[in-house]
Amino acid sequence: MRLKEEQIRQLAEKVYCDLSADNLVTPRGERKAVVEGIARTLSHNFAVEQKLERDAEKLLDETLDGLGRGAAEIDRRRMLKMIKDKLAKERNIVL
Repeated sequence: MRLKEEQIRQLAEKVYCDLSADNLVTPRGERKAVVEGIARTLSHNFAVEQKLERDAEKLLDETLDGLGRGAAEIDRRRMLKMIKDKLAKERNIVL
C-alpha cells in the first residue's frame, strides 16, 4: 500500500486520537512528537511491506520460470499470497 506523507500523518493523528479517547494509552510526550513517532512507524512498516511484496513477486517469477509450461495452470494471485505469507513468517512481519 502506498500512501502519501499527508495521508500517513492523518492516519497517525487518527490513531493517536482514537487511542487517547478510549484511554488505551497515556502519552509521555507532547502530542506532536507522539504523532510524528506514530507516522514514522507507519512509514517504516509500509516500506517493509513494499519490500516484502517486491521480494515475493521476484521469487514467484523465478519459480514460474523454472516450471516452464506447467506454470500456465498455476493461479498467480494465490501463489503470490502463499509466497508472501511464507516470507512474512520467516522475517517475523505481521501482515
